[in-house]
Amino acid sequence: MPKAIFLDKDGTLIEDVPYNVDPDRIVLCSGSLDGVHKLHQAGYLLIVITNQSGVARGYFDESALPAVEQRLRQMLGVPLAGFYYCPHHPEGTVAKYAVSCGCRKPEPGMLLRAAAEHDIDLQQSWFIGDILNDAEAGRKAGCRTILIDNGNETEWVLTPNRVPHHITTDLDLAADYILQAQHPHSYTPSHDYSRRSDQSVA
Repeated sequence: MPKAIFLDKDGTLIEDVPYNVDPDRIVLCSGSLDGVHKLHQAGYLLIVITNQSGVARGYFDESALPAVEQRLRQMLGVPLAGFYYCPHHPEGTVAKYAVSCGCRKPEPGMLLRAAAEHDIDLQQSWFIGDILNDAEAGRKAGCRTILIDNGNETEWVLTPNRVPHHITTDLDLAADYILQAQHPHSYTPSHDYSRRSDQSVA
């Protein structure tokens, strides 16, 4: 069974510009390009998992999202096995999207759907995101999880499901951690971990 890296979009792969669907305003986060290339070369499927409540809130139409996906694929330069988004929010203003659902993170619905469609081994997969809702969704799906601690998580409401397995500061460092965990005796990370504050927490 293939293994996957599930990737949050805003704040993890690209700079978090709230409710942005303009492809020209998309900017990759520091470390994301190197990180996804390392993970792709290591044989992981790369799958984007993103909440897009701007649809439910009426800020943009769902039809705007394919252009965002296409631009992201172009910028990353590696194959994405999937791009899954949740357009819902229970407090939305667009009636058909204003629902509680099982796909909006921290629920695991998007990951479970991706796993079913791509026959993914969730226990050998990872979810990388920049807030604890990402960690919770990953844990609920049965993945290992990494939190990119870049200041986007502000509430730090911790329960057992919301504690990431590892915390670091960008996607490149997250990739190094995953690959070193996968090959502890043969992988040499591209960074000196002794000089940084990466931490494993569970």
